[in-house]
Amino acid sequence: MTHLVKCPTCGKAVPWTSSQRWRPFCSERCKLIDLGAWAAEEHRIEGEHADSFPPRDVDREQED
Repeated sequence: MTHLVKCPTCGKAVPWTSSQRWRPFCSERCKLIDLGAWAAEEHRIEGEHADSFPPRDVDREQED
């Protein structure tokens, strides 16, 4: 039995098999739409903003 998942972009049923080239997407088009949304910062992963971390002394870390 083949497991079906929904394409994150359009919702179409996609078989979860190694032969499905664009999984979990149904097509290259849906994959690129999703990539564009990440690039445009329409999607984001929750977490602390980078400015809230103390600055790192890169030179000092390289000496260790």
